[in-house]
Amino acid sequence: MTAAVFLDRDGTLIDEVGYLDRPERVLLYPWSIDAVRTLNRAGIRVIMVSNQSGLARGFFSEQTLDLIHRHLAALLAAGGARLDAYYYCPHHPDGRIAGLARACDCRKPGGALVERAVEQFGIDPKHSFVVGDRWVDVALARTVGARGILVRTGYGAVEETRPPEGLSADAVVDNLIAAVSWILLERQAPVCDPAPDNALKPTI
Repeated sequence: MTAAVFLDRDGTLIDEVGYLDRPERVLLYPWSIDAVRTLNRAGIRVIMVSNQSGLARGFFSEQTLDLIHRHLAALLAAGGARLDAYYYCPHHPDGRIAGLARACDCRKPGGALVERAVEQFGIDPKHSFVVGDRWVDVALARTVGARGILVRTGYGAVEETRPPEGLSADAVVDNLIAAVSWILLERQAPVCDPAPDNALKPTI
């Protein structure tokens, strides 16, 4: 089992522009390539999990979304960074496209997208992190048993002032590169478990 960082897309990895409907509107934050590349070099899976209700609403097609993600992958690759997988939910109960206008288990905070990654890559959610600019991303972390980080980019600065009752983030940071720094520090911190002889045994 391995660790992963599950990244929200809009407002976390790239600029929030509303319904992103064409590749040329993709704008990486200045620190995004460095952040993803740092996780790559640390041997941590980096997986996008994104709600894309624009598909259900008919604002763009899956072919267009594929072009957007190919363009994003090329931008990351130019800086020596990569995402290991791109998962997205195409559904929304208020959609107008047949087959997509429904409730589902893959729309965050539902955990179906993470469950797919667990099966595909052998990921351990308990040692993983979810990073996003909305409380729904933190709620996803709670759903799957990971740790949740809220970033202040995108909608995050506003979201921070309106926490849902009973939900809190493991960390609230300025942006993705700050989240990566927090994650790496957390992974280095020893966790002490009682050993059979009552000694403390550090584990990572």
